Parts: sequence; structure tokens; C-alpha cells
Amino acid sequence: MRVRKLIWFEEIIEKLSRKHRVSQNEVRDILTQRPLVRFVEKGHRPGENVYAALGRTSAGRYVIVFFVRKRDGQAIILSARDMTKAERKHYEREKKN
Repeated sequence: MRVRKLIWFEEIIEKLSRKHRVSQNEVRDILTQRPLVRFVEKGHRPGENVYAALGRTSAGRYVIVFFVRKRDGQAIILSARDMTKAERKHYEREKKN
């Protein structure tokens, strides 16, 4: 799934930094380095669903990014955090295949 552009809201940027210690650059890393993407839930607008992108940053950190993919290919960033142990195991298993 290709993301054309990232849309950021100031309160999300602050939450990522304060609560999860994830930077905007780390989110960009994940979304531009062929992440493992999975559907999370149907969005409030047709064709704009919520997805999770699992990947590793250029520094090797395992991060999951939640976003809404708009019809035009833009992504609204909702959240990002370190992967849980189970998510990391799933990511590693899927990347091997």
C-alpha cells in the first residue's frame, strides 16, 4: 500500500512524542520502508479505513503506526508506538514469508 503524503495534527505529534516517545521521522521511516500493513477497522467515510503499518525504523526500532488512508493516497496519522511482543513476533514471521 503506497502512501503519497502524511497528514499530521499537532495534538497527535505531541502525544506521539510525550506518551510513546515516537518521532515524526520514525513514523516516516516505517511508512516508506515497505511495512507490513493490515486492515484495522472500517472508517467513518466510505473508502477511508484505518490501517496499522508494522516495521522497523532505520535505527532498528520496531514500531507500529496507525493511520487513516484517504482515497487520494494521503494518510492521516492517528498514533504510533513500540510493537508489543506478539506484534513483533507476527511481523518477523510475516517478513520471512
